Amino acid sequence: MVKVLLIAAAVIILLLVICVIADTNRFVTVTYRFSTGEKKRPFRCVFLSDLHEKVYGQNNDKLFSAIDACEPEFILIGGDMMKAHPGVDVQWTLEFVKRLRKKYPVYYAYGNHEHRLFLYPERYGDAGERLQQGLDDLGVVSLVNDSIYLEEYGVTLSGLKVHKRYYKRGILQQLELDRMQKWLKPVTEPGYKILMAHNPDYFSTYKEWGADLVLAGHVHGGIVRLPLLGGVVSPRIAFFPKYDGGRFDEDGKTMIVSRGLGVHTLPIRLFNPGELVNLIIE
Repeated sequence: MVKVLLIAAAVIILLLVICVIADTNRFVTVTYRFSTGEKKRPFRCVFLSDLHEKVYGQNNDKLFSAIDACEPEFILIGGDMMKAHPGVDVQWTLEFVKRLRKKYPVYYAYGNHEHRLFLYPERYGDAGERLQQGLDDLGVVSLVNDSIYLEEYGVTLSGLKVHKRYYKRGILQQLELDRMQKWLKPVTEPGYKILMAHNPDYFSTYKEWGADLVLAGHVHGGIVRLPLLGGVVSPRIAFFPKYDGGRFDEDGKTMIVSRGLGVHTLPIRLFNPGELVNLIIE
């Protein structure tokens, strides 16, 4: 009996290892459709988040092919395209975005990794400035506590950058509406309002601010996903986070939390492949 149990345990461990290797190195395209009369015309876009320099196929050809297959009119980037570490190569991110820009308008909001480059110059040197200058040179619209009105669509795109304490591990910090409004002014233009806000924990404040659709990431789907229970742990070390990945509808507002495309800190995924988000606004 002991031998049988040991063999069974070994088989289970082997299968889990195979699943980890597979899920850490693949992604799926997830499509969300929204119907709203607040925009001027229907449109399609792709949302990318938490790539962390991950490569799918030679030169990321698999990822770019999947993006093209969605037929987006523009690309939204929700941050954490790189890993913030000493010696970080922002040129990798710029080359990735450059390839996107050959076909699409690109709107880029910062995640905590981009933000970190500016916070600690003693660790990262001028990487933040080089990243921002490179994006500007490519004609990318950076939405760093800023908004832009896309008149053709009747849509306002906004990007929120918060203080580093809102990414601290442990107890969830409170983000008050008045503080968010100091960083990102409320949108006055009519129409549909899309907010890229990297950390999904503050959905209630984002709704209060006026976002119709929030696009977030950061949680990596909870790293490991369990049936019925969802994602296991968030970067805040919160177990079974409420906003782990997928679509959340509250008070007539919607938040899409991408499970991200890459890995960081714990470099694994289990029952949780990377995710390319395809948005169709009808």
